Amino acid sequence: MTIRTTAAFALAAASLFAASAHAEMAPKAKDGMLVNSAGMTVYTFDNDKAGSGKSMCNDGCAKAWPPVMADANAKASGDWSIVTRDDGGKQWAYKGQPLYLFAKDTKAGDKTGDKFKDVWHVVKP
Repeated sequence: MTIRTTAAFALAAASLFAASAHAEMAPKAKDGMLVNSAGMTVYTFDNDKAGSGKSMCNDGCAKAWPPVMADANAKASGDWSIVTRDDGGKQWAYKGQPLYLFAKDTKAGDKTGDKFKDVWHVVKP
């Protein structure tokens, strides 16, 4: 193996590990809304078309609105489905809508992203 091949392999492995490190179980209902495993509020984005299997929030958008990532082995069930993101990562969706967190929410229960620009909404089960 050349140094270039080894470096490329290491970078690919690190990217895969980073993506899976942020993967979680499907969000759960708490206090009338969906939250992730850390209790952080979960949102939907109006620009995502329900049931399309696609997220419209990528790159800079995904930095402000991190997707709720699903483990590679996660399975769709009932209202829960999995969206494959542009980068190949897996993202949870509820009733066909991809799910996100808001980077400016700093503690469990924060809902500062609700109705942001009239396109981001807290998910109510």
